[in-house]
Amino acid sequence: MTIAEPLAFTEEQEMLRDTVRDFAREELLPQAVEIDREARFPRDTFEKIAELGLLGMPIPEEYEGVGLDSIAAMIVVEELAKACGSTALGVAAHNSLCLWPIYAFGTDEQRAKYVPDLASGRKLGAFGLTESGAGSDAGATRTNAVQDGDHWVLNGTKCFITNANYADTFIATAVTDREAGPKGGITSFILERGMDGFGIHKGDEKLGMRGSDWGELTFEDVRVPASQVLGEVGHGFVNFMKTLDGGRVGIGALALGLAEGAYEMSLKYAQERVAFGRPIAKKQAVAFMLADMATQIEAARGLIRTAALRKDAGLPYSKEAAMAKLFASEAAMKVTYDAIQVHGGYGFTTEYHVERMYRDAKLCTIGEGASEIQRIVISREILEH
Repeated sequence: MTIAEPLAFTEEQEMLRDTVRDFAREELLPQAVEIDREARFPRDTFEKIAELGLLGMPIPEEYEGVGLDSIAAMIVVEELAKACGSTALGVAAHNSLCLWPIYAFGTDEQRAKYVPDLASGRKLGAFGLTESGAGSDAGATRTNAVQDGDHWVLNGTKCFITNANYADTFIATAVTDREAGPKGGITSFILERGMDGFGIHKGDEKLGMRGSDWGELTFEDVRVPASQVLGEVGHGFVNFMKTLDGGRVGIGALALGLAEGAYEMSLKYAQERVAFGRPIAKKQAVAFMLADMATQIEAARGLIRTAALRKDAGLPYSKEAAMAKLFASEAAMKVTYDAIQVHGGYGFTTEYHVERMYRDAKLCTIGEGASEIQRIVISREILEH
């Protein structure tokens, strides 16, 4: 049993949802516990995801994408996350943090060179923004780039980079004019695996999302051609803020999927588990927990849908994206927590999916801007406007 979607999806969106749902149940769910336990990136699964066109969601067909709108992309990430949060995270990061910025801010030459390979899944993408001292405060970037003729020379380190060890194409931010401050002094660059001085290193062990790869990027006098500047010099901060708005809708959808997956498993378990002579779903304490889960999921979906619709309409959506990401991620923490409670002792074991979903959900309150940052964005928007 699933929660009914608010408002009708189009026939095409329903077909997409059913296709991705079947794929997730048949391909992702059976191996989700294994890849979590082994902290293994499922490369073969990503090849199948590419065949479905899900690594080119926001890109038009002329660039080998499938041209999905934001609602459809939300559906995809949600359905993948219901089965495996790790896989959904890798797909979302590739689409929203690497592929979309190149298409949105790149030159015609950059689009022609990079977008088809990324959209088709022949290559995987990653986004190098976070540093040890520049996470929530992205303007505190220390990686720097100095112009040398028709090249820029990059030096610095990035951390917690999703898809790092399997990506071929990277976007990285660097300070190009420290006196100009974050809004005018940071520039984005497109880099390729194998460039001299560009190191990629495996990340630390993680609490959750263990099947999603992450790593550290190091730049030691990496010479990047000036033609690889993404967008205008000094516009990196503005452009990655726009990128993060879209990414927050994706993380909201991922959190929603985790919550819904945990809820559906809890609902089924509560209807089958008998205690004191009848299913525990008949006990008010459990029934009320299920009611709260369902309500939080519906509310999260509504917020995510609003942000996605505003994005597709070309309307400002920073506030709505922050609200969607904030509410959905914190709802996912509560829903997955309660899912373990419903399952009792079994919920605490690794044989059941809900403990994995609980651990995965925590990242949603941190990545793409922690909950505290979302509250800053929301409060600024409502106070200024």
